Amino acid sequence: MVSSRIAWANRSTGSPTRDAAVVAQYLTSDNAASYAASYEGWRSSARYFCSRLYAVDQALRAGPQGRLLDVGCGPGMLVRHLLDTRPEEFQITGCDQSPAMIDAAIARSKGSGNVELTVARVEKMPFPDKHFDVVVAMGVLEYADAGDGLREIARVVRPGGLVVVTMLNPLSPYRLVEWFVYWPLLRVLGRAERLLGAQRHAADTSGIRAIPLTRLRRMMRESGLTPQDAVHYDVTPLVPPLDRLARRWSRKWRDHPERTVSRRARPWPGTAYLVTARRRTDDA
Repeated sequence: MVSSRIAWANRSTGSPTRDAAVVAQYLTSDNAASYAASYEGWRSSARYFCSRLYAVDQALRAGPQGRLLDVGCGPGMLVRHLLDTRPEEFQITGCDQSPAMIDAAIARSKGSGNVELTVARVEKMPFPDKHFDVVVAMGVLEYADAGDGLREIARVVRPGGLVVVTMLNPLSPYRLVEWFVYWPLLRVLGRAERLLGAQRHAADTSGIRAIPLTRLRRMMRESGLTPQDAVHYDVTPLVPPLDRLARRWSRKWRDHPERTVSRRARPWPGTAYLVTARRRTDDA
């Protein structure tokens, strides 16, 4: 039976404006359902999630089994994937700051006896020191205080345990165009449409703070983690909105997600990257 434990964490980390923007995106059951639905279909978000799930799954195959923590578990997409593909390998705990996401994860994990789901922030988690063999932070540090989050992750993973972290790549051509050209144009278009009384476009503030790979590796070391491997995922030569216009023919990523992952940063770095690390042993 899936269990749920409510554990509201201290909300003092981050700015109130940023926290409000993050919370607003995942506040309701409709928000959670919409997020889960974005994994399906052929949109750029589905391509991104397919590539990320493949990269995370490959990283976990090289690590230990046992107690696994999915930080920022959202509506339970990784939890469900692991239950379907590797049900005997992990005793899964998931946490997310959104109660709506935890409710969705509980529903998606229904019938499993080795899943525990908790409402908590990555910056202050209600778990014992050195408790987990594996910690996955998939798409969560962009929305949190990354330094505090990494220190908490290092605290709860056992010495020698595996940590898998994903991060949006702020240096990729895709993200640069999306954040500094595409989204601002959508906001301008939305404001013009609102004046005309027929708004169809918008790009709300997300609260995202992406970190370059070299800096994230340094922050990991400062937190007691030793970075090991790094891969770029969601590798695409197209930028918004060209990737949306081309999605009719660029569908090979669904059947061959391995083609969307690369260890080379050039010529086309992924829109995001993944880093694996190990918790340093106490005597190190």
